[in-house]
Amino acid sequence: MSLDKLLTPLTVGKTTVANRVWMAPLTRSRAGAGEVPGPLNATYYAQRANAGLIVTEASQISRQGQGYAWTPGIYTDAQEAGWKQVVEQVHGAGGRISLQLWHVGRISHSLLQEGGQPPVAPSALIAEGATCFVVQPDGTPARVPTETPRALALEELPGIVADYAAAARRAKRAGFDFVEIHSANGYLLHQFLATGANQREDGYGGSMENRARLLLEVIDAVAAELGAERVGVRLSPHFVAHGIVDAETEPMARYLAAEFSRRGLAYLHIAEPDWAGGPVLSDAFRRQLREAFTGALVFCGNYSAEKAEQLIVSGIGDAVAFGRPYIANPDLVARFARGAALNQPDPATFYGGAEHGYTDYPALAD
Repeated sequence: MSLDKLLTPLTVGKTTVANRVWMAPLTRSRAGAGEVPGPLNATYYAQRANAGLIVTEASQISRQGQGYAWTPGIYTDAQEAGWKQVVEQVHGAGGRISLQLWHVGRISHSLLQEGGQPPVAPSALIAEGATCFVVQPDGTPARVPTETPRALALEELPGIVADYAAAARRAKRAGFDFVEIHSANGYLLHQFLATGANQREDGYGGSMENRARLLLEVIDAVAAELGAERVGVRLSPHFVAHGIVDAETEPMARYLAAEFSRRGLAYLHIAEPDWAGGPVLSDAFRRQLREAFTGALVFCGNYSAEKAEQLIVSGIGDAVAFGRPYIANPDLVARFARGAALNQPDPATFYGGAEHGYTDYPALAD
């Protein structure tokens, strides 16, 4: 089938992107010392600048926000300078790029925390069955169960919001076109949203509006730094991993979509849950999100080019983000345009390592 819609430009906020094939955020665990992005990361992203918009791997807003070894941060001068080099190479290759801002909350371990402190969360509830990635005291990396977190005190929450705002300022100085607030996949902001993870009895727990309060405060603080037209948000309704249980996942998503629209956010990025064993989102629910949100609506989750085209033609979605296909196909847009076969990704090289499985996948011209 033709891809007349998928390969056409799209206005996101006040920015026009070249097409509706977006690169999804993908943790690759290849940051350098000090969680600083380096030249290898810049090469990787520049290779994929054909995407309408690259959404970077999640980047922690603070040391407290880290849950995996070797993931990049955006809270030090060195990290900001590293990301600036990434942005410059992506822009030099004609691309657009959004920095995903991340705090993992309880998906962490004392080995990753300053002074060996426990991770933090809305409530002191362990994420059942969840793991994180650490460097052990003997220097060897390992995936280990997450630890029981401590509940964030009420007076700590303004500091979390301030960390997001500071990260947004750094992203702006580094030249990013957008930032994406990661409120999905069972991490801190999602933990506040979910009924099973948030058992607070103050103004940040209980009702749907209270559980959404921290996310909306973060959005308002980030938008004050960048302008709402440069801010996106990621949600994952019906997500089932990282110990997430949520009795109000669809009502919360609808409520938030309307709040995002009222604030004039650039885009809403929906991570579909079926890849993690969750249910397939219904078209009725997708249409409800479309009705509630007036910005660019983006879906991600095991899409083919043809399925993505159908979603856009239907009027439900404006763009589709691709994850694993972009790992193995730096020229994914060209392959879609030509109907060419796709390289298959090597899962053994997804996390950690160097060039192999990262920057050495062949393009069509090779």
